[in-house]
Order: sequence, then structure tokens, then C-alpha cells
Amino acid sequence: MEVLRITTSGSVDDGKSTLIGRLLYDTHSIPQDKMEALHAASKRKGLDFTDLSLLTDGLVAEREQGITIDVAHIYFSTPTRKYIIADTPGHIEYTRNMVTGASNAQVSLILIDARKGIVEQTYRHFFIASLLRIPYLVVCVNKMDLVEYNEARFNQIVEDFQALIASASFKAPSIKFIPISSLYGENLATRSEKISWYSGESLLEYLEQITFDHADNSHPARFKVQSVIRPKTEAYHDFRGFAGKVVSGHFNVGDEIISLPSQQKSRIKTIEQFETQLTTAEARQSVVITLEDEIDTSRGSMFSKPENAPALLKELSAQVCWMDQQKLVPGKAYLFQHGINRVKAKVQQIEHVIDVTSNKILEDKKELGLNDIGKITVKLAHPIFADSYDANPANGAFILIDEFSNSTVAVGFVS
Repeated sequence: MEVLRITTSGSVDDGKSTLIGRLLYDTHSIPQDKMEALHAASKRKGLDFTDLSLLTDGLVAEREQGITIDVAHIYFSTPTRKYIIADTPGHIEYTRNMVTGASNAQVSLILIDARKGIVEQTYRHFFIASLLRIPYLVVCVNKMDLVEYNEARFNQIVEDFQALIASASFKAPSIKFIPISSLYGENLATRSEKISWYSGESLLEYLEQITFDHADNSHPARFKVQSVIRPKTEAYHDFRGFAGKVVSGHFNVGDEIISLPSQQKSRIKTIEQFETQLTTAEARQSVVITLEDEIDTSRGSMFSKPENAPALLKELSAQVCWMDQQKLVPGKAYLFQHGINRVKAKVQQIEHVIDVTSNKILEDKKELGLNDIGKITVKLAHPIFADSYDANPANGAFILIDEFSNSTVAVGFVS
């Protein structure tokens, strides 16, 4: 079955973990022994109900404080498809965790407390979903039970959020608003009788009908070489194949390719996966490609089609989310990791910092601290072959690494 990747976000106590726990409960994805453990844990906490949020809040500190600190990945399935949900923290100091948790998502669930409406973290999480170009956005107005399922309150939040959407540079192709109560399971797996004024689908019904481009045909073809296969055995004495992953687009047997950085051309002779011969390799498939000609290709090279090859970049601009306690210092050298290629780099300048709560550019601010998002210029010791993140997210993201502490200090998106 196909897999749909989802990320949840929202402010503190908006009910993300409870929503996920309730989805697992309503889809019968919780084993009996785990349900018994949840009953016991809830009773120890003095609760008169089963706290389903404990399913995702696994750290001791999370259970003690009743908050999410780290990203938890939850797996469940229906007869239609499989789901992977990244439950991300709501606190501002864990914004970096939210970015990493949402990096592979196809759907972003943004929760809003019906009593509070849009708050600062709503702006932040919406901005990050837009930055990551997540195609499906679901705004869940939660805790409707605490406002007596009031339709006017829901409509006011929808109106406020649409004003936020209008100010964004990236417009998600699909945006859905759903009134829910995650504590009582209203409008999660099935439609709620208590919210009879809402005529749309429940959350799970909507997720079940989402479609997306599995073959990733909308983006240019990119194949990253991870290893050169030379068995030198009696059966495969002259075999020379290139093992790696198709990160976007697709390749067919007979396609002309160009290998970067050598810029030599050839044609695909075979595409192999274990002992199976394929005619096409699609996005996210790991395969071995053999070529008709002997060309200069090694680990770290990339195959693309000549008509839409990526540019070789030795200097680039990028938006970054800073993830380190130490502030970004212009002029300092870092390690620039793009795919499997790692080169030395120097941050030339900080062009601006973005106030995500207002979507304004702060050109007078020239430093990036923990969880700040801004635009920088980077100069590389050796060129890389990258696309802009807008044109091809699979080949437009990178990380910066402090070469002394070996810590990941930033995640970036090529402009």
C-alpha cells in the first residue's frame, strides 16, 4: 500500500498528541496490552479518562510536563493506505525539531485551540509548512467541545487564517478546515453529530482521499551515485554499475544522461534491482544503472538528463533555519552537506532575517540565533550540482555542520 507522510504542529496544549492517539484508537491500531498500560498510566496520574496522548509522549520529561519535546514518528494503517505521522513539538524553543519532523511530509496538520484562535506559533508553523512547500495543509480547529461546538467561532478562525494565507508567498495547492474535538474523537475518524452544521469530511475521510504524484514526474530527473559496483568475479568480470537512488523524476532504459561534475554523456544500458531487470526507475527507488560507455563517474556524482541538468554552484543564496545555541557568524567556515557530498563552505553574509509572525523581512538584523530563519550567502570550496528548492525540493536542501563539534547547525534551502 502507498504511504502518506503527515506532520502535526500547533502551539502548546493544542492537543496534537491526543489527536494522534485518538486516530490510533479509532482505527483499532492500539494492541490490547498497550491499552491496558495506558489505562494504568492514566489512573496513576489521577485522571478519570484514558490519556491517549501518552502514546506519543514517550520521554519521561514529556509525560511529567504533559508536553511534546522531541519528534515522535507514529505508524498506523487503514484498508486503503499506510500512514506515518511526525508528532512535532509546539514550543518555540523546539522549532528546529518541527522543521526536521516536517521535512518529508506531504500533509501538514496545523492545530488551533478554538478558545485561543491564531497565536504566534500558528504563524511560525504555517511559515515553516510554506517554506518546506508541503502541498496539503489541514487546519484542525480543536477543542470545539470547550466552545460548545459554536459555528460562528469556527468561521471566525477560518476567516483569520485565510487572511494569513493571503499574505504568504507560497500557496499550498490544497487547504482544508475541519472543526474537531480530539479528546472525544469528534470529526476525526467519522463525522460528528454534535457538529451537524459542518458538511465536509472528517479528518480521516479527507486523508484517505488525498492523491499525490508517486512517480514525482513534475520534477527533473536526478540520480545520486552512492557506489560504483565492480564485482570482478568470473560471472561479472567486466560489470561496472552505479548504485544509488533516484531522488526525483524518472529514468528509462535508453535515456541519454549527463554525469556531473565530469559533464560526460552516455545512454542507460540497463536498470537493475537485485536480480530484476527494470525498464524504468522512479523517484525514491534504489537501483543499479549501467551505461553504454565508460565515463568518469564515482561516488558523489549525479546523473541527470542533458536538457534539464542542474547548475554547478560555487556560490549560492539560501534560506536557513538556525539550529545551534551558538549564533551564526558571517565569515566562519562550516561543512556544507548536500546529499552525500560534503564540502567546506564559508558564510559570506546574512542578507536578512525573517519575522515569521508577520512575514516581514528584517534587513537591519544581521545575526541568526537559535530557531531564527533568514537568508544567507554561502561560498563553497568546490562546486555542487543543486536545484533551487522551489524547482526541486529533493535536490535543493542541505545542512551546515560545525566541523569542530560535528553538530548540525542549520538546515537550508537553495534559493
